[in-house]
Amino acid sequence: MTGSDGGKPAVAGGLARHIPVLGPAAIGFLNIKDGGVYIDGTFGAGGYTRLMLDAADCKVVGIDRDQSAIANGADLVESAKGRLELVQSRFSALDDVARDCGYQSVDGVVLDLGVSSMQLDQAERGFSFRNDGPLDMRMGTDGPSAADVIAHISDRDLANVIFLLGEERHSRAVARAIVAERQKKAITTTAALADIVGRVVRAKPGAIHPATRTFQALRLFVNEELNELVAALSAAERILREGGRLSVVSFHSLEDRIVKTFLAGPDRKGISRHAPEQDRRVAAFNVLTKKPAAPDEAEIETNPRARSAKLRAGERSAGAAGQMDIERLLPRLPSLIDVMRGR
Repeated sequence: MTGSDGGKPAVAGGLARHIPVLGPAAIGFLNIKDGGVYIDGTFGAGGYTRLMLDAADCKVVGIDRDQSAIANGADLVESAKGRLELVQSRFSALDDVARDCGYQSVDGVVLDLGVSSMQLDQAERGFSFRNDGPLDMRMGTDGPSAADVIAHISDRDLANVIFLLGEERHSRAVARAIVAERQKKAITTTAALADIVGRVVRAKPGAIHPATRTFQALRLFVNEELNELVAALSAAERILREGGRLSVVSFHSLEDRIVKTFLAGPDRKGISRHAPEQDRRVAAFNVLTKKPAAPDEAEIETNPRARSAKLRAGERSAGAAGQMDIERLLPRLPSLIDVMRGR
């Protein structure tokens, strides 16, 4: 439970169900001020939102595509006394959500990427192989599940998904094993998929579970998380006022690379100062983290989920939005729609 100091409004809203990774650092970069408006694009259990509401007499718009996260935040909304609005939506639309809430610009945006602890702990959501459950993995309730993808995707595309999104060097063998098994019977549970992968990828003592990378890849693909991330960064760029701050906590090297490249802006090496004005535009962000912030040993010991976390932050400049060719930030993979259509 969080409190307050300095006479600022306190918002507890009950015990937090998880510890926000790099929470103080991520919120510290936002430079929360009285009267400011901030977006928590990945509300989850409300950890970052609580920190923002406690930091100043500000307003927060919390967004989550998971209806259960929005429902579970009802007590926090009530205790915030008009300073918090929760909206079920994808964070790729965070600028539209802010405008729908009456804000044409905001002072800060925080994004905590990846799956939440609540979702991992719910076997019925199918994110984890620790407890057997349906092979779902959807953060919302719409679109195809992981089981649907497994049933339709070609072995070549599946290998590419597992290699590029899971960084699994045995991706081809894993894909072949999955396709061979689905020809015998449908793969519909997390335990069944983990067992198939475990026959191909041998775990070394002390290493992660052999199915970890494959599950990660499927989750990223099913939820189109990298596409959503790129769209969310662009939306934040559009809605942040000059001087506004963006904090992003990532848990995957691909995500971190996208955030780093986006904040750095278009490559301008070799552009002459005599070049046309459109070629000499100011980058949209001033990077605040030359190197990503990482959790210390104390945080990792308290919260093992933080182990792979990296935090990057930027401050919105006067530069125009939309300068980045966002398509080049994404790996070359088939779309979810094309997979389900058998293309």
